[in-house]
Amino acid sequence: MSGFWNWEWVATHLDLVGEQLIEHLWLTVLAVGIGLVISVPVAVYAQRHPRLYPPVTWVAGFLYTIPSLALFALLVPFSGLSTLTAEFGLVSYTLLILIRNIVSGLNAVPDDVKEAARGMGYTAGQMLWRVELPLALPVIVAGIRIATVTTIGLVTVTALIGKGGLGALMLGGFRQLYPEIAVLVGLTLSVALAIAADGLILGAQRVLTPWARSVRVRTAV
Repeated sequence: MSGFWNWEWVATHLDLVGEQLIEHLWLTVLAVGIGLVISVPVAVYAQRHPRLYPPVTWVAGFLYTIPSLALFALLVPFSGLSTLTAEFGLVSYTLLILIRNIVSGLNAVPDDVKEAARGMGYTAGQMLWRVELPLALPVIVAGIRIATVTTIGLVTVTALIGKGGLGALMLGGFRQLYPEIAVLVGLTLSVALAIAADGLILGAQRVLTPWARSVRVRTAV
């Protein structure tokens, strides 16, 4: 049997599907992780120095507007068909989302809470890590969720440079390297991965911010 319903091919190529799924997940985690490492200090500095926020978001926005295929084409002559090329593009698309959400979260921390922290003798660093970032976490996590789901979708495009994870299955199906059902498998698993990742991140937020649930309960009452 051939075409979209060749389940025998799926059963006999579970190792291939598993490898592509793991690669897809790894590329996503790496991109969002690197994006956070870059975005947190940049966003904190920009929030502390408001004049820098417009140019920072302009640069991040410019990177975000570059079409993925064009960006990969520009990078390939320098870094080749490599994970570095894929990650440079994927990370650049996370920066605008993460920086905006981190700054918005920090700006939403009430001034009286910060004044109370200063009155207790907190240094600027202590106030950032113990007060501001924890209170900003719901907004920051919302940005991480958006960046993660977006990146999962973009990873499929990197199949064009040989690093596509589940996108490689879909591309192989289109090019008839695999049966057509590979397209359906790649698409279905990509959507399932996005839903699962969003749910896991949301669950982690609820565990890390129990006070947010308490506030919602008191508000509802």
